[in-house]
Amino acid sequence: MLRALAVDDERPTLEELVYLLNADPRIGTAEGASDSTEALRRINRALESGPDGPDAIDVVFLDIQMPGLDGLDLARLLTGFARPPLVVFVTAHEDFAVQAFDLEAVDYVLKPVRRERLAEAVRRAAEQRGTAALPAPRIPVHEPDPDHITVELGGVARFVPVDDITHVEAQGDYARLHTERGSHLVRIPLSTLEERWRARGFVRIHRRHLVALRHIRELRLDAGTVSVLVGTEELQVSRRHARELRDLLMRRP
Repeated sequence: MLRALAVDDERPTLEELVYLLNADPRIGTAEGASDSTEALRRINRALESGPDGPDAIDVVFLDIQMPGLDGLDLARLLTGFARPPLVVFVTAHEDFAVQAFDLEAVDYVLKPVRRERLAEAVRRAAEQRGTAALPAPRIPVHEPDPDHITVELGGVARFVPVDDITHVEAQGDYARLHTERGSHLVRIPLSTLEERWRARGFVRIHRRHLVALRHIRELRLDAGTVSVLVGTEELQVSRRHARELRDLLMRRP
């Protein structure tokens, strides 16, 4: 089973995270550290112990914004170790997802932490460590609503109408949904949304962008480059997608 270390400078949050981890049947032990310095000492002890030693750590559940060395800095240090533990970021902020996945994080969990969301992060870590034999805790599964997509905001699930989404931006394993009123981060690959929403008028214009045809205001041609105006944003169209996009816009009623 996985041996986990949770790192967070807010004591109530840390205690809750350790409690939830210990309640997961795939976690053998879960300890807490209240800052990066304490975490580094604990990780160094784990490395000295070896992967099968009594102090070994398989995965670190890491807050990002902490005094002194922040979570991203700590994760960068871990990449220099010969056999670093896996990293799952646990944060209240959406804005660091790209940096997190550049550091090869296993997952990116938003606070306040929900038990079922944490269970998914544990499952991912268990798969990478090859310890996924135990089943995950049972979580109710609901069929997706084709007209809405569920997003989390401050621990509250909200249902965003698909028709309100102007475009989607790839951010690692996540996708950022843009509407006229703001944006939302969801853990769904852009390729999945492209397939799911193709019939609803969404088209890929770039490896990083999916746009809703109905929200394109202008198609711009400038010195051989193609872009579209979606709301107030100008998005580049790659060469491989330019002809298909022009054809679709010409046929649009």
